[in-house]
Amino acid sequence: MPRMMQKLRAAGCRDDAVGLVLPTGYSFNLDGASIYLSIGTLFIAQAIGVDLSLGQQITVVLVLMLTSKGMAGVPGSAFLALSATASALGVIPAAAVALLLGVDRIMDSMRVATNLLGNCVAVFAVSRWEGALDRVTAKRVLNGEQPAQPTEPTRTADTVQPSATTQPAEAVQSPHDT
Repeated sequence: MPRMMQKLRAAGCRDDAVGLVLPTGYSFNLDGASIYLSIGTLFIAQAIGVDLSLGQQITVVLVLMLTSKGMAGVPGSAFLALSATASALGVIPAAAVALLLGVDRIMDSMRVATNLLGNCVAVFAVSRWEGALDRVTAKRVLNGEQPAQPTEPTRTADTVQPSATTQPAEAVQSPHDT
């Protein structure tokens, strides 16, 4: 998260928008998990031959949107949430969730990528909405013309330039010289 915060700041988003939206999104904006859970439920229902009515589908989606909020930062929790939701609603047998067990580890990385992308888009949207987005810098970074990672200047003895206010050592007089 700290590297993503640095990259968003370097991409033109103001510090206060990045500091509020990104950490909040990690807890509440779990788009990838919600999408996975909804599609996984529909896949399981089709695989075992259960026809869900529109009302059941909407109920499943709403319940899964709520249960996805409690799984931030817990690996494998989406699978457990899907099992718990399936058994609680009774629309599909809880044992049928095992159909997704083989692909859950691969899908976990896709959920993380989707969640991260959603959180970054949210930072850009809130920054623009609040007038806290440097649109020129953002355009340059998103077009690949400028790196998103802020570069630190390298300082060696050869590259350090004296400032205009510094004086050479022989020009500085001590009070005892007069």
